[in-house]
Amino acid sequence: MKKVGITGGMGCGKSTVVAEFAKLGVPSFMADKAGADLYLDPAFLAEVRALLGDDVFRPDGTADKRLIASRVFASPSLLAGLNALVHPRVMQAFDRFCSLHSDAPYVLFECAILYDYGLDRLMDKVICVYLQLDERLARLSERDAVSREELMARISHQLPAEEMMRRADYVILNYEGNPRQWQVAFIDNILRQ
Repeated sequence: MKKVGITGGMGCGKSTVVAEFAKLGVPSFMADKAGADLYLDPAFLAEVRALLGDDVFRPDGTADKRLIASRVFASPSLLAGLNALVHPRVMQAFDRFCSLHSDAPYVLFECAILYDYGLDRLMDKVICVYLQLDERLARLSERDAVSREELMARISHQLPAEEMMRRADYVILNYEGNPRQWQVAFIDNILRQ
């Protein structure tokens, strides 16, 4: 079974593209969702508390992810520390996912920071979903209700989208009106060979 990374900058529409692959029966692992699910794990939360302190938790004991994001994106060392907690767990979950789908010709591993942490080296092929920065910012502002400055701070921690596109084996241009499903079907046909 091939492992195919799918990446792109924040707000480029990776989830929409993954949904197109899902229509073709391709099993897809969403790294962000797996990372978000960690916040339900008491052992993980204890490590986050040790790294970031009590004030990133609400009175009911749940983590304030927005506060965590603003804190770690302002500090490279805290971001590295949180990533060191998250990434090994996410990759273990991906390994379990692969074992459940071992009969598939390939599985997708959707991850915005695939190149940033060398996870592309664990993949057989990489697909980049590309959308220009202005359109990504417009989508993210509408979706997350976050300021442009905060979005740019987060985006600045990712590899530039153009560099991701240059490194990828395949690129999907995810503009409105662009035949996304045709691009997905073309790549799917190649990957099944």
